[in-house]
Amino acid sequence: MSTPRASVAVAFAFAASAHAAALGRDLPHTPLGKPLTAASVPTLWPDGRGLPAGQGSVTDGRRLYADRCQSCHGELGTGGSGGHLAGRSALAGPHPDRTVGNYWPYATTVFDYIRRAMPPQAPWSLTADETYALTAYVLHLGGVLPADAVLDARSLPAVRMPNREGFVPSPEARDAGAR
Repeated sequence: MSTPRASVAVAFAFAASAHAAALGRDLPHTPLGKPLTAASVPTLWPDGRGLPAGQGSVTDGRRLYADRCQSCHGELGTGGSGGHLAGRSALAGPHPDRTVGNYWPYATTVFDYIRRAMPPQAPWSLTADETYALTAYVLHLGGVLPADAVLDARSLPAVRMPNREGFVPSPEARDAGAR
């Protein structure tokens, strides 16, 4: 015996799984058991090499954040199950709060993380424009960008993160920067 509520739930589950399968078709991935190649793993460098075309503003990012991020990271990036994004507490204490504004060395790393890992239930599902917009908003929450900022492949690598000098680059990054 089936109820209308159960039928709706089954239909919703079917539609959601079909949508997830459609998203996964075009997402970058490496099949298990196959060796990784440079072409199969997109690389994004601190100097901006590898950034896609597109752009996004703090204003657009604010709307996307409210819709897709706020439930895990809190209204202003300072709470929720996904951890704090905003804030600038000292890193020298026994329990440093590693937020975007006080920990991450490069704005391109923030973009790359959002693109590869967010939202957790659908990584790689954001467009380049959405990723630029969310990056702009998260950097704004951390006090790194003004409210009228717009990011793209040219402006994102130029963002000077507050903790850039707090990291020692890997030999690969140093070598890549010499090119």
